[in-house]
Amino acid sequence: MFGLGWPEVAIIVVVAVVIFGPKKIPELGSALGKTLRGFKEELKTPSEDTNPEE
Repeated sequence: MFGLGWPEVAIIVVVAVVIFGPKKIPELGSALGKTLRGFKEELKTPSEDTNPEE
């Protein structure tokens, strides 16, 4: 995953829990998921005002 091994991922998770707290992590994950879904949907069906062909 992004060139990171399991020890690095574990350290990142521990730091995230220390900084944000265990109750805030699910909210952050949910917000990140919604954002990524929005980007993915926009890439599949771009809106009319962002059409570079005009």
